Amino acid sequence: MTRLMKALMCGAAFAALALPAMAQEEFSLDALIEAARAEPPVNVYDSTGKIVAMAENFAAAYGLQANGVKARAAELLETVIREVQAGNVQTGVVLIADVPAAIGQLLPEGFAESWLPPDQAEDIDPLARDPLLVVASPYVFAYSTALHQSCPVTNIWQLTDPEWKGKVVLEDPLRLPTFTDWYSQMESHADDRMAAAYEAHYGKPLETEYKSATEAFVAALGGNSPLITDTDTAAAEAVAAPGQTETFISMVTAAKFRDNATKGLTLGLCTGMDPFIGFNTAKVALIPKGTPSPNAAKLFVHFIMTEAGISPQLEDGKISYNTKVPLDPHEPSGLGAHLDELLPYNPSTALDDWDTRQDWQDFWRLHYTR
Repeated sequence: MTRLMKALMCGAAFAALALPAMAQEEFSLDALIEAARAEPPVNVYDSTGKIVAMAENFAAAYGLQANGVKARAAELLETVIREVQAGNVQTGVVLIADVPAAIGQLLPEGFAESWLPPDQAEDIDPLARDPLLVVASPYVFAYSTALHQSCPVTNIWQLTDPEWKGKVVLEDPLRLPTFTDWYSQMESHADDRMAAAYEAHYGKPLETEYKSATEAFVAALGGNSPLITDTDTAAAEAVAAPGQTETFISMVTAAKFRDNATKGLTLGLCTGMDPFIGFNTAKVALIPKGTPSPNAAKLFVHFIMTEAGISPQLEDGKISYNTKVPLDPHEPSGLGAHLDELLPYNPSTALDDWDTRQDWQDFWRLHYTR
């Protein structure tokens, strides 16, 4: 039995024990609301300050008190583990952007559960149901529209060619596990597409000393002297700051496209890239074991899977995993027409992402050249 199966079985078993009869048999939102009103105020945590507005909106919608607190993912993991071990749980819901760490550290030991709202289940992306993923956060390849009418790159392997040496801008994979998780996800779920893209670009099948097409790509990308930044803000500005005269390609969050209007950037979305234009990261919702407000916690999870509940985060270019919730109408990148060109996050191999982080960091360190 794999670690992932154990983790998910543990989470499922805990969920079955923790859910009230109404959730196991016939779900009633009204009954959940009434049960929540008999409980203490619910404390909810997220790595974005938008959680404060989300908690306020929840309180206004149901007449319940909720406290929204911003904290880093690592702090959230530690808080949940410490509270459960001490038998003094104060946390109701944690929204954790580091899905591999959450699955690897919280679910196997029963520190938290994932709860899927029964009346929303059919509308939630199947990949996002167990554990429940709340939003996807896209990272996309971008270029400067001031220098090019369309993206100058149509195949991901072009970024490893001499023409693009020192012209690709990335956040540091040694600092941000998002990128090593991307490598792991590519290898697990899109390695055949990476190999096909290589053949489409070079006109011959990939022959490599590495164990996968993904490894070959990461090694070649690192060896092509990409520019490394500390933030995606810096990556966006390196490509599309006002007055930029030199061509670069960057990978940035979709939220950075707002800076076109506020900072005069000229970011353009690299649509049509083979095999994808970027990738999704995800955020998981978990309820700590022994929370004093289990029904209020479930009600909050239900709320954030609606447009009204998650709207503050949609403004940042995030995508709800509830397929009935539309993108923010003012989302500036134009990504809505190209969602099928993103590599989706697949939590079925999240433990592989977690287990291989150090391996991918070592691999990057070995092949990266300035």
